[in-house]
Amino acid sequence: MKYDVIVVGAGSSGCALATRLSGDPNRSVLLLEAGPDYPDLAQLPPDLKDGLSTAASAVDSAFNWSYSGQLSPQQADLTPIPRGKVVGGSSAINGQSFLRGLPEDYDSWASLGNDEWAFIKVLPYFRQIETDLDIRDDFHGSDGPIVIRRHKREDEQPVQSAFYQACLSAGFSEDRDMNQPDSTGVGLMPKNNTEGIRMSMALTHLNPNRHRLNFTIRPNVLATRVLFDGNKATGVQVESSGERFVVEGDNIVLCAGAVASPQLLILSGVGPADHLNSLGIPVVHDLPGVGQNLRDHPGARIRLRVKEDVTLDPNGPWTSISLRYTATGSRARNDMMISQAYPAGPPYGDVLEAEGVRLTCSLELPVSSGELMLTSADPHEKPHLDYRYLEDPWDRQRMREAVRLCVRLLQHQAYREVIQERINLTDQDLATDESLDAWLLQNLTTAIHMSGTCKMGPASDPMAVVNQYCQVHGLDGLRVVDTSVTPDVVRANTNATAIMIGERVADWFK
Repeated sequence: MKYDVIVVGAGSSGCALATRLSGDPNRSVLLLEAGPDYPDLAQLPPDLKDGLSTAASAVDSAFNWSYSGQLSPQQADLTPIPRGKVVGGSSAINGQSFLRGLPEDYDSWASLGNDEWAFIKVLPYFRQIETDLDIRDDFHGSDGPIVIRRHKREDEQPVQSAFYQACLSAGFSEDRDMNQPDSTGVGLMPKNNTEGIRMSMALTHLNPNRHRLNFTIRPNVLATRVLFDGNKATGVQVESSGERFVVEGDNIVLCAGAVASPQLLILSGVGPADHLNSLGIPVVHDLPGVGQNLRDHPGARIRLRVKEDVTLDPNGPWTSISLRYTATGSRARNDMMISQAYPAGPPYGDVLEAEGVRLTCSLELPVSSGELMLTSADPHEKPHLDYRYLEDPWDRQRMREAVRLCVRLLQHQAYREVIQERINLTDQDLATDESLDAWLLQNLTTAIHMSGTCKMGPASDPMAVVNQYCQVHGLDGLRVVDTSVTPDVVRANTNATAIMIGERVADWFK
């Protein structure tokens, strides 16, 4: 069993990369996935198909890796961190927001010695992956595999309209296209959801190309270690139905995501030498940056109780509205986001118990970063994720401002007509910076946009894991291609960027 390319992980990046690479009939491609596979739409379980369902990301879901993480020392319990364990990866269980990062995000990667990732160079890949049904211009694609749409303002339910009106009254601009480079303000989120179906990368990329004889997709296969001959990666050790196998390849590509890719590197002896020694794993290559620089979007939810006479239809039009703005004193545009969750009802939550209606403050460009550490050399044991959210004072200051902005928005007349009260945020919590900091640190959430744990950079950067072509420093035949390579988290949901990364790297194989 030897292939030209072995791709480990059939998530957003892996599906895009493997599909593009298999377009060359002279190249054999093996795509490995630890979760199950559903080769056509008719076989797709309802939890994966239904774009409104959150059941697939539940802790006990068979489609969820069900990681957990420590967001701050002030939180007594670990926070569930869902990641997709199915062909399609997290794109098969996510909320389907298809938002690009800002041009400055990618230009900042370029400024760190990764000039191939400047916005002008990645824009063609964003365009080639999408068919935007609403907007036709030079910044959007019209013939890609992923259909993008936005709901209409007239589809809004009253609580959604209230958010829009409050933001406009507060002086924020209306944003008609959140994927336009100069985008800012309040607008409708672009979605990869077609007629209520969550359009995962299994549906958009893999399914139309499964007929290729040079393209092998193997689900329910857990990669446990990359194998080396000296400094050359030669294959992958895997488990399938309780048996252990070795598959060989000229090129090994880890697309397992910002948790599993660094985990697999460390299990393979590639990572910080001290950490490897503590686990009893022989050091193949000392790379201090593996598992470091864990980036994500810290959040805080203000839960709201609607008035008894307000009707919320969980099966009605699904609009997703967000406000992007720049924090006071910030030199980074759109470093904050406030989103109002769509109304939900059984089986997705009880709106009168508040989880159906909430405002979420999100810090889109945090200073603080965390780390990923293995707890065992056993590949079946989950790694420990220490986020260290809001350690930096600037992060806390911006989050305080966002919470207080939410309180001001809720005072708008349109909100007063539909919202009865705040449930989990009191006037006492808002009284001082210290009391609000305490509330934030106890009520932190995460956007689950993990990035940066195998960051790209030149060899002169001691914490860089891969070069700008995603090749692992100091090793041959091994790449990492997913959001773990981004030096920082983009100011957006990460799915679109993950797909773009796979598409971008595929061209370098040619």
